[in-house]
Amino acid sequence: MAIEIKAPTFPESVADGTVATWHKKPGDAVKRDELVVDIETDKVVLEVLAEADGVMGDIVKGEGDTVLSGEVLGMLNDGAAAPAAKAESAPAAKAPEQAQSAASYGSESADEPMLSPAARKMAEENGLSVNDIKGTGKGGRVTKEDVINAVEAKKSAPAKPAAAAAKPATAEPPVAMEGDRVEKRVPMTRLRARIAERLVDAQSSMAMLTTYNEVNMKPIMDLRNKYKDLFEKKHNGVRLGFMSFFVKAATEALRRYPAVNASIDGNDIVYHGYQDIGVAVSSDRGLVVPILRNTEHMGLAQIEGTIAEFGKKARDGKLSMEEMTGGTFTISNGGVFGSLLSSPIVNPPQAAILGMHKIQERPMAVNGQVVILPMMYLALSYDHRLIDGKEAVSFLVAIKDLLEDPARLLLDI
Repeated sequence: MAIEIKAPTFPESVADGTVATWHKKPGDAVKRDELVVDIETDKVVLEVLAEADGVMGDIVKGEGDTVLSGEVLGMLNDGAAAPAAKAESAPAAKAPEQAQSAASYGSESADEPMLSPAARKMAEENGLSVNDIKGTGKGGRVTKEDVINAVEAKKSAPAKPAAAAAKPATAEPPVAMEGDRVEKRVPMTRLRARIAERLVDAQSSMAMLTTYNEVNMKPIMDLRNKYKDLFEKKHNGVRLGFMSFFVKAATEALRRYPAVNASIDGNDIVYHGYQDIGVAVSSDRGLVVPILRNTEHMGLAQIEGTIAEFGKKARDGKLSMEEMTGGTFTISNGGVFGSLLSSPIVNPPQAAILGMHKIQERPMAVNGQVVILPMMYLALSYDHRLIDGKEAVSFLVAIKDLLEDPARLLLDI
């Protein structure tokens, strides 16, 4: 019996998707709950799993095709015999080759692919097969880093022309001339296109303005250096970073200035009685903003642990739609890439975004004397239709005061 492989039901905010990668070809054996195809939307990559054991049938939608919610992607022949008999009747001459492959990559289970989805996609884009990549993961599993290393090795390897033996001994393989102008055209991913669309819309539909301030990071750095080892031991390996302090300081400032936590809906202003803070995370596919829900009830350890989990999911393309939907405020940390100062763009329908930057030692005047301090510039971009300049500046000053005197976070003053 043939089973239809259908696209998942997309949320209301997602109109359609694109077939990113088929992990099975017609005739391949498929096990229940095994990854069959990836669907890329403008927010996340959705995985479509097999509903039953069987053999992969016809593919209706090829890679790059646009699909709608619930549309048929391909067919799965339920209960059909997997092509294991072919392997058993194969000539004995192929046994050494199979044994070598098994020795090279370890004993991977049949229902677990040798490559992760991200690694497989990168390998296909660079024309690499499994045999070209040495797996360093658990059980010989090929990781994304292994693919990157294989690509670099391929680039640095000398050319080996296939017809060299048939050419005269004096013949030399053609080489690329120095200074050749090489161009490569690739289609923009749905996520990148969506990011571009939202950034343009934000700047054309908002009265956006940015205010700046600077914060002395020495108190936070001293506190972190004093307790980071104890913190990590107490909270099962969760590391104490700077982001959790900024999230807590922003949460308190949002409670004091509710307009910064509000949004515009038509002619109405919606004031949110909770703080859902989005944390911008960079991934290979583009910038994504997973949401920390109810940060007013979260401790530093919970914030750090959740952010670390979001980062891992972003790298693996595993963030769900629910984890990136909503949010009343956003924090973006360009300092991890070395940015000293920038003007972040508001993520609509939110009304403001806080930009963190690089910690830089600078001479500062303290009590009439010049002191070298680790300083960070802060930037708050906001929608001037909703937030007055006084509120925006006061909000940023509140964050500065809380960070420069962390005890105020504990004492709620």
